[in-house]
Amino acid sequence: MAPSLAEIVGRFGGRLVGDGTARVARIATLAHADADTISFLANPRYRAQLAQTRAAAVILDEAHAEHSPVACIVTDEPYLYFARVAQWLHPPAPCHPGRHASAICETERIAPSAAIGPGAYIGPDAVIGERVSIGAGCYVGAGAVIGVDTRLAPRSTVMDGCRVGARAIMHSGAVVGADGFGFARRQDGEWLKIPQIGRVRIGDDVEVGANTTIDRGAIEDTVIGDGVKLDNQIQIGHNVIIGAHTAIAGCVGIAGSARIGRRCTLGGGAIVLGHLAIADDVHISAGTLVARSIREAGQYTGTVPSLPHREWRRHFAHLRRLDHLATRLRALEKPGTKHANTED
Repeated sequence: MAPSLAEIVGRFGGRLVGDGTARVARIATLAHADADTISFLANPRYRAQLAQTRAAAVILDEAHAEHSPVACIVTDEPYLYFARVAQWLHPPAPCHPGRHASAICETERIAPSAAIGPGAYIGPDAVIGERVSIGAGCYVGAGAVIGVDTRLAPRSTVMDGCRVGARAIMHSGAVVGADGFGFARRQDGEWLKIPQIGRVRIGDDVEVGANTTIDRGAIEDTVIGDGVKLDNQIQIGHNVIIGAHTAIAGCVGIAGSARIGRRCTLGGGAIVLGHLAIADDVHISAGTLVARSIREAGQYTGTVPSLPHREWRRHFAHLRRLDHLATRLRALEKPGTKHANTED
């Protein structure tokens, strides 16, 4: 039976306003809610939708409680409260132990409670923990370790020797442990490949998005800390270290040997150049190019807002003249140079 509002408050806290016997079966947005759903208001820009919602209840903060036309749960952190309720109402599918007949398992170190899907391959000496779910077509290389309660979505890959911690989620197409981009240039201009002999070590409670790639270390390991959240189509180069609880949005590129601190956020499309260090609690805006190390916490932005093309060309033409203008300015500032009197 779907839980009542009183049961939700009993489990997660908050202040209930309205009928506690009302039951909700799922989460919905304010605009598309119905009598069986619970919604939330975390962003003030959606406040106008509150008056029209048909939800059984809304999760919101104290400032909006008096404006709710339906029952509500009042909390200081409505978005976090919503996330907890959503996890409870929409748990992941249970892991059904067993190995599909088409799976190839070259190791006996597979927990009896693990589920191995069709066409999956698990290499020699790999270790598969309790209640691990390995989807169809996954590849787990020789000597790899997959921690308890971790889920590998279909066609995700963990290469030889890499380690994934407990309760991780890897979405389809993710590749952990491909070779890093390591080459030495010969005098004739050709490139000589450098063997990538490090691993990737991923901590507990990490999520890796679809088609995200995490390269193995050249010599030492690439390290992803506990609780890191990686969106889709992210490239993480060899020997990168990412601190615990950092979140990185889609299409970010992090070049080799960069070090990202704890609790950082990187907006979509941001680029971090190689061998740089970013301090803890740094927040990088979308599209920002990080070309120097960042030593202090805070918000950093390095983008140019989009403009009509003709206007952009005019502004760029001015930028190209900055060196010439700086040279003229230095000449004017030399001792003995006469300046125009600008005083009235």
